[in-house]
Amino acid sequence: MRLARIAHPSGVAFVVVEGTDEDNLVAKEIVDHPFGTPEFTGREWPLGQTRLLAPILPSKVVAVGRNYADHAAELGNAVPDEPLIFIKPSTSVIGPGAPIQIPPSSSRVEFEGELAVVIGRPCRDVKAENASSVILGYTVANDVTARDLQRADVQFTRGKGFDSFCPIGPWIETELDPSDVEIRTELDDEVKQDGHTADMVHSVAAQIEFISAIMTLLPGDVILTGTPAGVGPMVAGQTVSVTVEGIGTLTNPVVDR
Repeated sequence: MRLARIAHPSGVAFVVVEGTDEDNLVAKEIVDHPFGTPEFTGREWPLGQTRLLAPILPSKVVAVGRNYADHAAELGNAVPDEPLIFIKPSTSVIGPGAPIQIPPSSSRVEFEGELAVVIGRPCRDVKAENASSVILGYTVANDVTARDLQRADVQFTRGKGFDSFCPIGPWIETELDPSDVEIRTELDDEVKQDGHTADMVHSVAAQIEFISAIMTLLPGDVILTGTPAGVGPMVAGQTVSVTVEGIGTLTNPVVDR
């Protein structure tokens, strides 16, 4: 099931996206929120006549760094024994088609295509073997990073936290086996990243166990699970697309702030 959040002619709604033909998808409105068994209102729209928004507005985005050995190596970093986590603010979240804004304080902003996990219920101290029970689904993310500021600061808050630095979408796929799916990032149609989640150092389940032992996760919270090798800079005028196998493609233009 694909859960999305859309702007339609009379407002904003959570919907279930149905159909197999990408040109004829239908958005069926659900009552209140996307958690639990969807209850439909009876209203629907052709998806092409709506605008996809970020599929969820999380209270927090927890990201896992250096979770692919090849990516850690390309930046000259060791692979951590435990998940290396950091927080991206909720204000960094944008949806498909919204512009990634290059701040004037950075001269090197980079893309990082990732699989993202969306939490489905409040949870704490979740064991890895029970992790699937707290997951609503999965979406596509771009952990945009001002690499020069990250290196200058050592810690990640400024380099990862600017407005627009966390595109997610196009929707949440509730039925996905995340153990081995392809992650591909294209910059102006040129493939820059092409990896598989099977190469994660710490699995999705291990990440949830680690993070939930530190902080309570709430419905809608998002976990960014790490990026494969191939990250690189992007500049105003370019377009970046991240595709996760089994979910879809997240595309955003790049502009100067």
